[in-house]
Amino acid sequence: MAMREDHELHKRRAGRNAWLGLTLGAFVALIFAVTMVKLSNPQSEDHKAPNYVPATAGDSQ
Repeated sequence: MAMREDHELHKRRAGRNAWLGLTLGAFVALIFAVTMVKLSNPQSEDHKAPNYVPATAGDSQ
């Protein structure tokens, strides 16, 4: 049985799907890289505990 040639519409759709897959993969890789950089640097401002001064009973705001 001979294989039928794909229609032009299917070829274009396959090309668009490939580009969409590559774009989504690049976006996921970018988010992963940003997450790894932020988690690997514990001295960054995002990970520092805030400097709280405990309030005493006589303090007013």
